[in-house]
Amino acid sequence: SALALAAPFFFSWPALITCVALAFITGSFGVCMGYHRLLTHKSFQTYRPIRWLLAALGGLSGEGSALMWVAQHRKHHAFSDHEGDPHSPKDGRWWSHMLWFMPNFSRSWRDELFERYAPDMLKDKVIVVLHYLFLPSHFLCAGVLYLFGYFGPESWGLGSNWAGWSMILWGLGVRMVYVLHATWFVNSATHLWGYRNYETTDNSRNLWWVGLLAFGEGWHNNHHAYQRVARQGHRWWEIDVTYWAIWMMEKVGLAWNVIRVKDIPKGIAH
Repeated sequence: SALALAAPFFFSWPALITCVALAFITGSFGVCMGYHRLLTHKSFQTYRPIRWLLAALGGLSGEGSALMWVAQHRKHHAFSDHEGDPHSPKDGRWWSHMLWFMPNFSRSWRDELFERYAPDMLKDKVIVVLHYLFLPSHFLCAGVLYLFGYFGPESWGLGSNWAGWSMILWGLGVRMVYVLHATWFVNSATHLWGYRNYETTDNSRNLWWVGLLAFGEGWHNNHHAYQRVARQGHRWWEIDVTYWAIWMMEKVGLAWNVIRVKDIPKGIAH
């Protein structure tokens, strides 16, 4: 947040473009495609190096390691809007949006969470390594952004210490604030407002503006009704850019076994 507040004083077009590009890469590819649809719900399959790349990109979002994110999200689905849900608006709107993310839980609590909700993730040594590299990866990202700004071509408005800091403040600070809040709106807003295509046992809703801000994740009632389905926009106007990327990966052979609504037995919510 402090980096984002300082960012307007270091504005540059290259930094803004980097911010937008990294927001999409870490938010859509990393969190929505990697953390959520691939690792949590196994909505499609891909090669292990791509799986690891998506997990690494998700880590750069600032939302925790793949191991932590997947375990927490699976727990959310197990108790959605009931006692035990990590981030239900029933415990308070601000709690569901961001305060749930702040408590410093013990090591034993984390180990129990991982073993209960993400035992498959614990078997992947690369995923476990990425868990321990979560914080260092952000310092590495900041260093790469600074070097790009410092040594970049002057014709692009780069090539100075000021440009290096501009890249950090926008490419790391502003970008992380956007991706974090866009994702958190799925936890809060889409359990409060919107319409429902399906009857579910929770308060999940479809909310158009979260769908746009969160790369297709705002069609949350659809998702809770059919959790394993790769496409979360089920009606023609429900734009889901993350699914478009999965569809393109499928066409070129980088994704397969993509789960669709027609693959789920009628009347069964997964």
